[in-house]
Amino acid sequence: MSTAIHARPEAHDTILYINGVTVTFDGFKALNSLSFFVEAGELRAIIGPNGAGKTTMMDVVTGKTRPDRGDVVFNGGVDLTELDEARIANLGIGRKFQKPTVFDSQTVQANLELALAGNRGVLSSLFFRLSHPQRARIEQVLETVSLTHARNRLAGSLSHGQKQWLEIGMLLMQDPHLLLVDEPVAGMTDAETEQTAALLKEINKSHTVVVVEHDMTFVRALECPVTVLHEGRVLAEGSLADVQANKQVVEVYLGR
Repeated sequence: MSTAIHARPEAHDTILYINGVTVTFDGFKALNSLSFFVEAGELRAIIGPNGAGKTTMMDVVTGKTRPDRGDVVFNGGVDLTELDEARIANLGIGRKFQKPTVFDSQTVQANLELALAGNRGVLSSLFFRLSHPQRARIEQVLETVSLTHARNRLAGSLSHGQKQWLEIGMLLMQDPHLLLVDEPVAGMTDAETEQTAALLKEINKSHTVVVVEHDMTFVRALECPVTVLHEGRVLAEGSLADVQANKQVVEVYLGR
């Protein structure tokens, strides 16, 4: 099967459009004229060896790192390279880091309330009165991330997998248009990994989701298009079966 990279659309036709993006750190090109796009409503997996540029790509999209050159366009026309991290988050781009960052001393439900409260301080947020729609939203998210039964437990008492789901839930409270998820199943049990794949597929019914991952069993369970990065650029794209059959991909990544 061919793993040719499909034709590039116009920037206004996609939710995330990355074109010719280069990022250099001390002479090392972390991204080397990286170009790819994600359509609205898509679930996409990004794979590749360490140092391929996966994290730097997410840093550029979320405003943490500014590219040396190239275009990063969101939702058909917003130039992300001109905005800071807070403004990008407010546009509707949510990022889930590899290590879960939840408020361990607060309950599961309080964590979701804090996420909903936005920019208010933690103390004032704890006294924030929820509206009926907001309460309904919390119920919906608790069900989505399978934590309804744990709503009154302290987040610090959750398993590693449950903390990951809670953090995903905290992002969902802000209803992002695009969700970037970095290695969500690292350290999870097989059962948690399977459940996380099901969770992200469910979230994808209403959100665009981009997942960076190394676990091929998990990527297979996502049943989505795969983009392979190598040395800061796209090496191949297609189904997981397509890229697993690509000799270059096997040589630089899967065969290691």
